[in-house]
Amino acid sequence: MADLDLLLINPPGKMEIYQNLGAGLAAVEPPVWAGLLAEHARMKGFSVALLDAEAEGLTHEQTAAKAAQLDAALTLFVVYGQQPSASTQCMPGARKSATAFRAQSDRPVAMMGTHCAALPERTLREEPVDFVFTGEGPATLDALLAHLVYGHGSLDSVPGLVRWQDGDVVAAAPSSNVADLDAVLPRQALDILDMTKYRAHNWHAFNDLAHRENYASLQTSLGCSFKCSFCCINAPFGGPGMRYWSVDTVMAQIDEMVTKYGVRHIKIPDEMFVLNRRHVSDLCDALIERDYGLNFWAYARIDTLHPELLGKLKKAGFNWLCLGIESGSKHVRDGVTKGRFGNVDIADAVSRTRDHGISVLGNYIFGLPDDTMDSMRETLDLALELNTEWANFYCAMAYPGSALHIQAKAAGLPLPEDPGGPGWIGYSQHSYDCMPLPTEALAAEQVLAFRDQAFIDYFDRADYQKMVGETFGEDAAQNVRDMLKMTLPRRHHKEPGWMTRLQPEPV
Repeated sequence: MADLDLLLINPPGKMEIYQNLGAGLAAVEPPVWAGLLAEHARMKGFSVALLDAEAEGLTHEQTAAKAAQLDAALTLFVVYGQQPSASTQCMPGARKSATAFRAQSDRPVAMMGTHCAALPERTLREEPVDFVFTGEGPATLDALLAHLVYGHGSLDSVPGLVRWQDGDVVAAAPSSNVADLDAVLPRQALDILDMTKYRAHNWHAFNDLAHRENYASLQTSLGCSFKCSFCCINAPFGGPGMRYWSVDTVMAQIDEMVTKYGVRHIKIPDEMFVLNRRHVSDLCDALIERDYGLNFWAYARIDTLHPELLGKLKKAGFNWLCLGIESGSKHVRDGVTKGRFGNVDIADAVSRTRDHGISVLGNYIFGLPDDTMDSMRETLDLALELNTEWANFYCAMAYPGSALHIQAKAAGLPLPEDPGGPGWIGYSQHSYDCMPLPTEALAAEQVLAFRDQAFIDYFDRADYQKMVGETFGEDAAQNVRDMLKMTLPRRHHKEPGWMTRLQPEPV
């Protein structure tokens, strides 16, 4: 019998995913979902350890050695990215660590995450694991641990489990989604993490770059009500919809973060935080009453930014809102079910947010299905005009679990996982092998080249750097200039046309 019932692993992969940006600019974020599952398993009476190999700076071999030494009845790789809707790029790192662990231990191994939920049977065939979880995890984990630790039940009775049986893949019926988040997943097990290892994004701490530590992340809801075709957020949940933790439960976790661990910077990774006005308003009221002086950032939609709510958000410590603007072209947005607001409304919403003292992080995507060079330029022009305090520029990716992935497969478009492609790491926006989707009008190389140049065009402007300096201080402006000295090596620079060569010949 094993001394430890469950080992949860957040595998390393930052340097592959972010390349040189991972060393200092990117956040190091506590593994929220692994932390929630750790606490859940402890509540069920199981002994639990959590190895955050990413935060510990471990190699794949060191991760495997530590895991083998702990010798748990079940080792579970929890594979999520810092964006909950994009875990595919984390799979190569998880595979390397799991492969190294396999060489040192014959204990059962499982894997879960958004990618696993989107492609469970393929994941089992490809990865060196015994089990794959298809849904959220708690019910699957309960039944599997009961079987492995106590001999209760059979593997056939474990909901949401994909496994091998007599050389064939067997998939159980999905587990039900958690109905009562407060009861089942009340908190992250922060006490089994080294909370000194985490740091905020550079922009999140522009006001105090010397103190990016004291950072944490917590969710106040699960899922998303929308069905944007480029997003896979709802793969583990079986479809659109939202469930919420109560304000009391959220505040209990924040109280612990602040009073026990000295947390000051907090990310709310909810896919759509500023949506349910009552939920947000009540949480803000509780935060205002505590008056902790926290520095939050969260996601919002352009069409949910009501003036009264913005004032309350700022007073509660929400100094940043990330707005999914995506494209400057309404035609392109409509093509991915992202429409409902025009450019004038975008500018007004951004201005209204900033008027309340909240900084804006604009998210933009190049290479959406209806994009042309002109429409991508329209998107960049909008970004330059808005001149928000930060901007993320992405390429359109057909993430597994998204409608865009299904459409791309049906159209025979080249994908990173295809023969000759770079594999799952090609879905990483910042990787050497980044491989976005082509459009009818644009080759994948054109999309990626435009994105990389757009990043420089945006941040290497006197107007932008002046605004950052006046808003946050000269240290922040210098941080931007230092960032611009770092270049992202790309395979398409060394091998022009390699993505295009993967395009199948017309029939």
